[in-house]
Amino acid sequence: MGGDGKLLRLLCSKKTLLYPREQGLRWLIGSPLFLPSFNVVSSFRCLHYLPSDPCSPNFTKEADDIRTLLIRGFDIVGALLINNGDMEFNARKAAEASCKMRSYLSVNAEHHDIIGAAADLNSDSIQFFKYEMGNFKNVESFSTISYETDPEKLVWEKGCLTRCELALKFPIYSPGNIASDMEDMFSSLIDLTVADLKDPCAAFLVEGPSVTSNETSASIVLHGFELDFSRSISENVWLTSNHMESDAKDLACSQFFSNNKSLSFSSLRENADVIWITMLSNRSRNVSKSVAPVAEYFPVAEPASCVYSNLKLDVLCYSSKECPIASLISKLVVPGLIDQLLTMKNLISPSLSASHPQLKPYHFLPLGILHPITAIYELRYGENEVGQSEIRRSLHSRLGLPLDRPLLRIASALMFGTKANNIIRNDYPYLKNVHTQIPMSGVSEGIVSLVDGSYEYYHYLLDGIDDNGWGCAYRSLQTIISWFRLQRYASIEVPSHREIQQALVDIGDKEPSFVGSREWIGAIELGFVLDKLLGVSCKIMNLRSGAELPEKCRELAKHFESQGTPVMIGGGVLAYTLLGVDYNETSGDCAFLILDPHYTGNDDLKKIVNGGWCGWKKPVDSKGRSFFLKDKFYNLLLPQRPNMV
Repeated sequence: MGGDGKLLRLLCSKKTLLYPREQGLRWLIGSPLFLPSFNVVSSFRCLHYLPSDPCSPNFTKEADDIRTLLIRGFDIVGALLINNGDMEFNARKAAEASCKMRSYLSVNAEHHDIIGAAADLNSDSIQFFKYEMGNFKNVESFSTISYETDPEKLVWEKGCLTRCELALKFPIYSPGNIASDMEDMFSSLIDLTVADLKDPCAAFLVEGPSVTSNETSASIVLHGFELDFSRSISENVWLTSNHMESDAKDLACSQFFSNNKSLSFSSLRENADVIWITMLSNRSRNVSKSVAPVAEYFPVAEPASCVYSNLKLDVLCYSSKECPIASLISKLVVPGLIDQLLTMKNLISPSLSASHPQLKPYHFLPLGILHPITAIYELRYGENEVGQSEIRRSLHSRLGLPLDRPLLRIASALMFGTKANNIIRNDYPYLKNVHTQIPMSGVSEGIVSLVDGSYEYYHYLLDGIDDNGWGCAYRSLQTIISWFRLQRYASIEVPSHREIQQALVDIGDKEPSFVGSREWIGAIELGFVLDKLLGVSCKIMNLRSGAELPEKCRELAKHFESQGTPVMIGGGVLAYTLLGVDYNETSGDCAFLILDPHYTGNDDLKKIVNGGWCGWKKPVDSKGRSFFLKDKFYNLLLPQRPNMV
């Protein structure tokens, strides 16, 4: 796609490009087919280098990783080299590396100019240059470098996703269970399947996302003989027609979305709308005369074993809504299926005779990254197996993600709207993140430190349980556990009061008669339950008086900045959930963001906010009333974020 050749637009921050600040390459990711040529959407850290040179990539290993990770429609548009030395020399080296990497990723890579960039190890400055692909002596500087203020809109306002799943089952016959024979048989079956994907008799059912009962979902069938696998996608005519009278193969992706509605970036993680591609194999033939079925018999000279290899391909592609659907299938979907199939072949072949890996692709959209990525996981051993943890840790390192957050676990994978009906998958029917709607705290020039991530609001009478007067600490615990669940640290359901009580009995803290009672619990018991049910450790902050809370603001701010978990405050007979602090260290002025579990109404957000059930509380309000009681002891429970990926 064209654009101003002198303008470089960065859709990711400089901090992201330079993190971590250490010697090495960053692959610059863009979408030259569907976005302006010099738009950098994200960056991937290079992890594999030659032993002889810490700045020279091992292109084979890098290509294997990135071919899986980067969804079709996005591509490497350049590279950034962080290293000391001459900046222009380093930028050229980065451009040459990105050009070579593109050739490893695809022998038929689209031609476009390359971005070469360099940064010094001891400076925040980045210099960008434009190189003509294959002619690195032809170099230009960009006249304008812009950091985009609304990158999500630029990528997704006219963009869309297409998904294709394909289940395959390969019977592998081998005499004597000889490993080499099985690998050869498996390899030949894979090669035949690759050919079948481009077969003229193949058929592709294209369906739009789920729609409401008042709308009709577009669907067509395209055949292999209607697709041009040799033509460059950039050579195709981009459509502006919005009418279904066009030939099926000329329809644009936009005609599969209701009312040409833009894809919302914020909705992608919850329930992503995609165009669905289903591949069908048409083996019927029109013949001039009827013939009877024929069965052929091939006897074997010795007993043979049979192993079934089950593969499930799952390919996600990004494109402009203006892209013709036929071009999308031939240039993105089918090549994506082939790449994924060959990747799985390479992973499975070495252990085919001994064991059969259970591989499954998953798609993720981690915070801070504008486009989905794909990871292939081995499901035999579970997510906590050391090898699987190391795979995720490597992915975190490549993507610049924190190494103490489970952002790429299966529970965090993207969910897609169903094809057959308009089901909205929502495992969490409770109010979330109610603090986002409240007014400012009133602290002058304070620094706000807040809970990091989503949580659910649990309060009195929720779920039909009458716990008015005794259940506030239980409700605070439920809110805390919902945070761990929504951040994917835990997959258990939020426990009921009875299940919380049973956990305390199981560890010997309470007698069996405690289950089903209306007895209070405090911060200590909450810590026991979090350890029992989630394996989460906690810190306890003991205060002799509520008047000491302001003195703990600095420590609480540090907790929210480093751990980000909700805090339970217990004092006297009351319990609250603390979601943040606003603190002016110079003046000592402060406020506490309180989520109050004593609310007994329905889940009306406006009523909750206006009633002060979630809001900033000063230690002493304008009328001289203390929120925290001076004559009561207080215990604060500070859950610690697990250090895991």
